[in-house]
Amino acid sequence: MILQILLLCVGFVLLVKGADFFVDGAAGIAGKLGIPQLIVGLTIVAMGTSLPEAAVSITSALKGSAGITIGNVVGSNIMNVLVILGITAVITNVAIQKSTLYCEIPFMIGITALMIVFGITRRAVSFPEGVIFWILFIAFLAYLFVMSKKNKAAEEDECQMSYLKCIIFIIAGGIMVVWGSDLVVDAASEIARAFGMSERFIGLTIVAFGTSLPELVTSVTAAKSGNVGIAIGNIVGSNIFNILFVIGTTALICNVPFESKFLIDSAVAVAAGVILWLGTIRHKELRRPCGGVMLVAYVGYFVYLCMN
Repeated sequence: MILQILLLCVGFVLLVKGADFFVDGAAGIAGKLGIPQLIVGLTIVAMGTSLPEAAVSITSALKGSAGITIGNVVGSNIMNVLVILGITAVITNVAIQKSTLYCEIPFMIGITALMIVFGITRRAVSFPEGVIFWILFIAFLAYLFVMSKKNKAAEEDECQMSYLKCIIFIIAGGIMVVWGSDLVVDAASEIARAFGMSERFIGLTIVAFGTSLPELVTSVTAAKSGNVGIAIGNIVGSNIFNILFVIGTTALICNVPFESKFLIDSAVAVAAGVILWLGTIRHKELRRPCGGVMLVAYVGYFVYLCMN
């Protein structure tokens, strides 16, 4: 059992660092090919932050561990809002951009509700749903591109890495992500069986926490340094990517069964988005009281998971 826990931790490290290496290498190649940094940021870098979730979800789906596939994404999205933003808000008040408040949070809530509809009507997220998610994903990328062009000019930075180093980073990062996802799925499944826990519980908690580590570290560090101006937008964007890119891509590869219990978990994810929206609509920032409510809400949700 100790070995499985160690392998789980090693898998998380490989996932996070592998994603970093892959993004650095891919962004370096794109820069050398003259692709604008704006495009690189909205595609390679943004999708790179969802690589851990994508790798774990695809690997678990191929291995028949549907509980980890959906649980990882839904659990990560709940944790991103209630725990990460909750902790950040307790440390300091977090300002929210107007576009995040009026466009991105409602969109996040909407696509989560759409996933619930797929779960109720289809009992799975399959190829057609994957196509729908990818159409919405491309539309979201177009929206981000328009917003970025409107808010700031693209900065062209010359890449300092050689082509060889970029390629090594891409290959090494890809291997680390694949290997790490394999370790995480296998170790998490073994731990679940050993303790008599469901894969759903493991996916919604332990695996979700591990794949959300980059967002947690980034948000808390930004809060301590007083640089939290885009923290909410980054978290909301990550949640949108998790559903549209991660689940959408997984569904294009293989069918992902949607257990009935995930309807409640997905409803909690919707509720988390509503709490975030209501907590920021009046003062245009996320304040400590709302952060406290979010953390209490997650504790209540965790207790529910332990009892079910």
